[in-house]
Amino acid sequence: MSAPKKTARATARPKTRSTKAKAVKPSAAKTDTKPEAVTEVAAPVTLDATSTNAALLARREAAVPRGVASAAPVFASHAENAELWDVEGNRYIDFAGGIAVLNTGHRHPRVIAAAKAQEDRYTHTSFQVVPYEPYVALAEKLNALAPGDAPKKTLLVTTGAEAVENAVKIARAHTGRPGVIAFNAGYHGRTLLTLGMTGKVNPYKKDVGPFPSDIFRAPFPDARAGITVADALQALETLFLTDAQPERVAAIIIEPVLGEGGYHPVPTEMFQALRAICDKHGILLISDEIQAGFARTGTWFAVEHSGVVPDLITCAKSMAGGYPIAGVIGRADVMDAMDPGGLGGTYGGNPVACAAALAAIEAIESEGLLARSSAIGESLRTRFADMGARVAPFRMWDIRGLGAMLAVEFVTDFDSATPDAGLTKRVIAHALKRGLILLACGMHGNAVRIMVPITASDAILDEGMAIFEAALADAMAEEMSLAAE
Repeated sequence: MSAPKKTARATARPKTRSTKAKAVKPSAAKTDTKPEAVTEVAAPVTLDATSTNAALLARREAAVPRGVASAAPVFASHAENAELWDVEGNRYIDFAGGIAVLNTGHRHPRVIAAAKAQEDRYTHTSFQVVPYEPYVALAEKLNALAPGDAPKKTLLVTTGAEAVENAVKIARAHTGRPGVIAFNAGYHGRTLLTLGMTGKVNPYKKDVGPFPSDIFRAPFPDARAGITVADALQALETLFLTDAQPERVAAIIIEPVLGEGGYHPVPTEMFQALRAICDKHGILLISDEIQAGFARTGTWFAVEHSGVVPDLITCAKSMAGGYPIAGVIGRADVMDAMDPGGLGGTYGGNPVACAAALAAIEAIESEGLLARSSAIGESLRTRFADMGARVAPFRMWDIRGLGAMLAVEFVTDFDSATPDAGLTKRVIAHALKRGLILLACGMHGNAVRIMVPITASDAILDEGMAIFEAALADAMAEEMSLAAE
C-alpha cells in the first residue's frame, strides 16, 4: 500500500524585530488633517515546526470539545489549489474542499491578492457603524447573479446557519406568519432554529432539544424508500390538512441538492410544484444554496437547473474562496420587510471577506468554471460507473448529483440495497492512507461526496480518481479478509 507523498517539512517563519512608532494625537488646531498612522511591524505568529500529527491530535483532544469532529487525523501545514500538505510533509489531493468551500481552490491567487489589498486599507468597521463599498459591491453582484427579473437586495452575514436564520426571520416579517416547512434529510445548520429545520437526528440534533415551534417537516422524494414526487407532494397537502395551516406558513425551505442528506437533487417537477404551491398560498420559497452554490453544480445557483425562481436564496461556503461570509439574496420588497436595525451583525459582511468574494466570483466568471464544473461532473460520472463495475460489482448503488456536486453510494448488494456505511468508511480510510481526502454523507453515512475544487487540473483529477479506485480495491480486499476470519 502506498502512502501519501512526502515533501520537505515546512518550517516556522523567522521572528522579526518589532518596530514601533508612537501615535500622535490629532491637534485641536489641525482638525482638517488626517491623524498620523501608527506604524507597527509585529513579529509573525510562529508555530512549532517539529509538531507531528500525533502530537497535535493529543493537544487537540485536550483543548477542543469532542463534539467538534474532524474527519482526518492529520493537521494542515499548507495548501495550493486542490493539494494539501500536512505538518509531517505528507501530500494529499483534496476531494473535500473544506466541505464545498473551495470551488476556486485553496488560496486562489485572485482571492488572496484581493484579501491582502483590503487588509492594507481596513479590516473592520462594522457595516452598521461605518459602511464600506465592498459590502455594497458584493450585494450588487449577488443581486445580478441571482435568478429572476424582480429587483433584489442582499444581506451579508458570516455563516450559513446565520443566513438561514435571517431568511426565516425575513420571511416571517414579510408574511406576518410563523410557520416554516422543511424536508426530511435536509440540513440547514447547527443553531437551534436551523436544527429544528434539519431533518437528521444523529449527530446534529441528538440530546439538544426541544426545538422551536411552528416548524413542520415533509418527506423528500426518495426512490430507495419508494417515495415518488407525487407521494411527496400529496404528503405536503396532507400536512396542510393535519398540522400546518397554509395561511400560517411563512416559508418552505429546501436544499436544491441535499448536502448532508446524500447529494440527492430536487427533481425539477418537485421544484416547480413547490413554486406553484407557494404562489397559491402566499408562502415564500427559500432555496438553501449554502453547499450547492457558486458553480458547484454548473450554474451559479443549483435552483437554476429547474427554471424556478425562489423568493429568497441563502448562500455561503464557496462564495469567498475560503473566507467566512454568507448571505441572503431576495426580492427587494421581501428583503425590506424588516425595520432598520432588525438585520445585521457585528461581523456581517466583513470587508476582507467581501473583497475575497468579489475576487472568487470574478475567477469563476473569467476562468469558465461553470462549464468546467459540468465537464468534471460528466467525466467523473463515467469513471465512477466503470470503476464500480470493475472493482466493486453490485456495491456502488448510485452515482448522483448535478455538475461537479457528485456522490457515490455503497450498498451491501443490489437486491436488498442495504446501505453499507462500513464499506464507505473503509474506502475513506484507505484513500487517506494513499493521499486522498474524502468525506461521507447521507442519512446512513454510506455515500462518498465529491467536492474537489473546480480549478483542479485534469492531472490532479486523474491522480485522485486513481487513488479512489485503489482505495476501493483495498476496502473490498479488507472486507473479504474479515469475512474469511
